[in-house]
Amino acid sequence: MSLVVPIVRLAHAPKNLPEYATLGAAGMDLCLAGEATTLAPGERKLLPTGFQIAIPDGYEGQVRLRSGFARRSGCLMPNAPGTIDSDYRGELMVLLMNVSNEPVTVESGERFAQLIISPVERITWHETDTLNGSERGSGGFGSTGR
Repeated sequence: MSLVVPIVRLAHAPKNLPEYATLGAAGMDLCLAGEATTLAPGERKLLPTGFQIAIPDGYEGQVRLRSGFARRSGCLMPNAPGTIDSDYRGELMVLLMNVSNEPVTVESGERFAQLIISPVERITWHETDTLNGSERGSGGFGSTGR
């Protein structure tokens, strides 16, 4: 049984709904909605996907770039992974930044990002004066070696 998520196709949406490229894919590919867009070196833009979704309570959406697009384009998502909360109902947008030295064009309908729906565990804090020990302790960045 799979999770059913309501989706609204906006007027500028690509022809296909977000979909898994393979049976083993964790994420559904997202395409650029509307017209092609070009990012100058160092420029950031919000790219539309053309869809709104209603993620069920207890789940979240995570948006990240497709690895091939990131490799080819020299773009990244400054907030990767982007989080979509279950109570958000606006259009899915992807924040893209061109960190290359050349302009980058994303074509209309191009698969550039992916959406993963994951369960979310809500926690309750238990405030205490000390924490139990661990093998790592308070070792930070690089403390476990290369």
